[in-house]
Amino acid sequence: MQNVDTGATKPADEMDYAEHANTYKLFLNGAKYGTVIIGALLVAMAAGLVGPFGFISSLIIFILISAIGLYILR
Repeated sequence: MQNVDTGATKPADEMDYAEHANTYKLFLNGAKYGTVIIGALLVAMAAGLVGPFGFISSLIIFILISAIGLYILR
């Protein structure tokens, strides 16, 4: 099989390192804070669905764990 040059490709531009660093920082922050929120949600759901707590108590647990986790990650 022959390689045919169609001329449709052009060289890639230089990488924008500042934009890459900002995107990576946003990704890390999203993963970090998302992990805290999902963990707090799982604990609150377990407390409300399996434990003796109700909806309001689970909501309070979720808010407390989220606030503590987000404060620690500042």
